[in-house]
Amino acid sequence: MPDSPARNTGAHYVYAELKRRILSLELKPGERIFEPAMAAALQVSRTPLREAIRRLISESLLEQQPTGGVLVPALDEKAVSELYDVRAAIESLMAREACAKATTADIESLAGIVERNAAMVQFADEAMKQGMALHAAIAGLAGNSWAQRFHDQISSQMERYRHFTNNAQERRDVALAEHRILLDAIAGGNPEKAAKVAFDHVIGARDEALRAISGSSLVIP
Repeated sequence: MPDSPARNTGAHYVYAELKRRILSLELKPGERIFEPAMAAALQVSRTPLREAIRRLISESLLEQQPTGGVLVPALDEKAVSELYDVRAAIESLMAREACAKATTADIESLAGIVERNAAMVQFADEAMKQGMALHAAIAGLAGNSWAQRFHDQISSQMERYRHFTNNAQERRDVALAEHRILLDAIAGGNPEKAAKVAFDHVIGARDEALRAISGSSLVIP
């Protein structure tokens, strides 16, 4: 069918844009998606919009209500805690496995990311990008495809919460110090230390996220 690629491209665009708005909190937690208004705003037909909505519902980034309405999920403290707990276990596993595989060149690459993190630690968005780059690089070194798959899924969900965890300069400084210790553990080939540092680092981010959002009207306690 000659128009199939166009439909696919349209659905992908709508999916990517809706996902961006959800994760950036541009679409507020609890906000309802009205199809006619959203289709008009995105300048697309209802068909690619509905395809994108179905996909986002399957990823738990939108919620289908019993009445048929579609909402952006509220920020849920229980879900926050569970996501970070699972990520802590996965990050710990990948840090342990990276120790056994990291070459001198790999260590130099990780060190470069940490130094860029240090240079940008005063800037919330840039510091977050470098932190994410470090964790992604360690995941790549670990080479565990299942851990990587679950890590990517969880990371996508957690995008909505990073806004709350990275705003405080104190937390960014602590995260940088933990990144340095993690790098030293991997460079020194110490899998037990690397695993513990990675686990504790994510749990620290969890606790900060819960503190930051606990008083928000957008959160389900």
